[in-house]
Amino acid sequence: MYVIMAFDKPDSEALRLDNRGDHVAYVLGHDTVKTAGPFMSDDGDTMIGTLLVLNVESRAEAEAFVADDPYNKAGLFAQVEIRRWAHLIGGLEDPNS
Repeated sequence: MYVIMAFDKPDSEALRLDNRGDHVAYVLGHDTVKTAGPFMSDDGDTMIGTLLVLNVESRAEAEAFVADDPYNKAGLFAQVEIRRWAHLIGGLEDPNS
């Protein structure tokens, strides 16, 4: 598994919102995504980044996922970190179900 942590450019909330529908559809279209959601500012209202956990075997697959993400294509991200991750404790339940 890999974790993707992507952090938005400053003052890019409008860019995020303009591309949110395409991003969410992209994420939902990949069964390799095990959990995902936005990082929030301390006010709890402003999205400032993205966290995704992907069940893929290689860094190349994780990099390809990021490359095709509509947020990335729109130039939203200031920084992206991709880290190999081992799920050890806790369930990954969908809060929307």
